Amino acid sequence: MRRRNIANVARLNRLMDEAGLDALVLRSGQNFTYLSGVVYPGTLARHMDLTDSTRPVVLVWPRNGTPVVLGNKTAAGLVERDGWIEEQVLYEAYVDSPQEKLAELLKARGLAKAKVGFEKDYWSAQHWDAMQRALPGMKMAECTGLMDRVRWIKTDEEVALIRKGADLLDDAYLEAFSRIRPGDTERKVHADIIGACLRLGFEWAHGIFNVFRNTVPYGGESDMVIEKGDAIRTDYVGYLMGYPGHQSRTVIVGKPTPEQARDYAINLEVHRGLIDRCRPGANVHDLWAWTMGEYRKAGWPDHHMLIGHGVGCWWHQQEPILRRKSEHVLEAGMVLALEPHVNFWHVQDMILVTEGAPVLLSPKFNTDRAFVAGG
Repeated sequence: MRRRNIANVARLNRLMDEAGLDALVLRSGQNFTYLSGVVYPGTLARHMDLTDSTRPVVLVWPRNGTPVVLGNKTAAGLVERDGWIEEQVLYEAYVDSPQEKLAELLKARGLAKAKVGFEKDYWSAQHWDAMQRALPGMKMAECTGLMDRVRWIKTDEEVALIRKGADLLDDAYLEAFSRIRPGDTERKVHADIIGACLRLGFEWAHGIFNVFRNTVPYGGESDMVIEKGDAIRTDYVGYLMGYPGHQSRTVIVGKPTPEQARDYAINLEVHRGLIDRCRPGANVHDLWAWTMGEYRKAGWPDHHMLIGHGVGCWWHQQEPILRRKSEHVLEAGMVLALEPHVNFWHVQDMILVTEGAPVLLSPKFNTDRAFVAGG
């Protein structure tokens, strides 16, 4: 039995009507996965992300009619097994031109003179020009922003998957953190966390395990040896049916010093204050400015890239990005990963914006204090 479509199709239809779009052509991982239910792994995943791929898989989604996947033999099996799209049209990889096959498909569906949405940031200039030459009567419209707006309001089924992913990631953290000992390396514990994520059921996972003495975050886990007294920053994502568990938890090896306990508590207070302010109608820039103001009161650096972001399938960091100068306004139904942090003091939780108080989707790990490791 095929899976049921859990995407927000009603919102998609409304926004397509507002934009006057007759169809969408989607090839980015986040939008293809969102509307097809198919989560490609490994090499097939890279073909979704590379705009110059010679083996793209494309979803044609008409406003009225049956959606169809354009792909190749290697990619077809997962569409049949995991997706909710029943129809596929295949091309011969490395021989046929996917753009020519797509043009033939659009023409056959009566879309040769229609207004069709394309993700311009996922089409190389060469492929975009090829489509315009193949179908000169078709109006190619940019639809990336439209799809962002569709995806950021979650259905109940999406929220349930994200909540389950959050629980599994915290299970992986708790399991791996309990085994940390002085003398371990960043690389060893990182491997333990990733292994726990895969064993618990995630399709794949990535993230950072960063001892404070390692001053190059997001530079890859090193052979730096963990010592008693170290504080450690984490920032991991595990993907469950394409949807993320995404939290950050702080570890201190041995008894925290008074300074460590104080700094953790300062950041946690800001973090929880931000959560409470995430209500419908809140302006993203204002949330960023409030957070920076709280850091300024503490004498901390007060100009940061972001304080959080939306989450969704395929790639965890999606609009709305909670940043300076953003004009986005929060809506009920958004799921946000909130991560205000300074100097590696990094707690991150996922919340659901509701008409009332925000709902914490990642409550399994007690963040009242940093996790104390080391036996």
